[in-house]
Amino acid sequence: MDWLIEPFELAFQQRALLAGSLAALTTAVVGTWVVIRGMTFLGDALVHGVIPGIALAILLGFNPLLGAIVAAMVMIWGINLVHRQTGFSEDTGIGLLFVGMLGLGVILISKSTTYTGSLTALLFGDVLGVTPTDLIVLAIITVIAIGASVVFYRSFLVLSFNEQKAALYGLHPRVTHVLLLVLIVLSIVGSFQTVGTLLVFGLLVGPPATAALLVRRVPAMMVVAALIGVFSVVTGLIISYHANTSGSATMAVVPIALFFVVLTVKNVAAGIRSRRGDDATGAIVA
Repeated sequence: MDWLIEPFELAFQQRALLAGSLAALTTAVVGTWVVIRGMTFLGDALVHGVIPGIALAILLGFNPLLGAIVAAMVMIWGINLVHRQTGFSEDTGIGLLFVGMLGLGVILISKSTTYTGSLTALLFGDVLGVTPTDLIVLAIITVIAIGASVVFYRSFLVLSFNEQKAALYGLHPRVTHVLLLVLIVLSIVGSFQTVGTLLVFGLLVGPPATAALLVRRVPAMMVVAALIGVFSVVTGLIISYHANTSGSATMAVVPIALFFVVLTVKNVAAGIRSRRGDDATGAIVA
């Protein structure tokens, strides 16, 4: 059992575990809405879109959260501008801003005297360098994400399946969509110190997608995704400690690997049931 306990004996290792678990809880809740709403591409784009704001914040010495929020607002405005002015689909604007914002972020970071270290920490995180202040910020964002999902559960749910019905019910789909975008940005910003802006996408999509293979009700998906996320954090830190790999990257890879394991097992089981004549399918429900 020593090999399970040893990676968490020191204080900074315990902070890494707590920070990773909080990030996993936040991304599990927010990521569930991203997955069932089909916003994965937009979520990935926002992961890259906040990089210039965080980079500028690092260079000028102000709060990265504010920089990320401003950058996300600029990106969302740019996507809507392309969509309105050209008639192209939103995917076109997302693709353009995806590359543009990432490139701008790298350019800004390259102006830093500690270019390599700053870029590595920004893109891939530094889970073992988490501070008590980072933990407080993560805890606040986790509470906000969970609270908003509870308070606006009906609005998020109806919007995820039928935007016209959301408008018919008076649930203000545009406002709800903006609120969901805000939660996505907060989850990304809150987690970037732990797993990095690029790798956070693994926790944002991996656990909820895996949970969707196992359960159908949305609340159950969130709970299962949270359990998978925390398991991925614990497993990733243990593996990284003993294998001497990047903790942040290992945490992000574990849920992706779990997804394909579950998918393979489910397909094999479905094939067996099909041969037995009792195959059944289901859909995500409230």
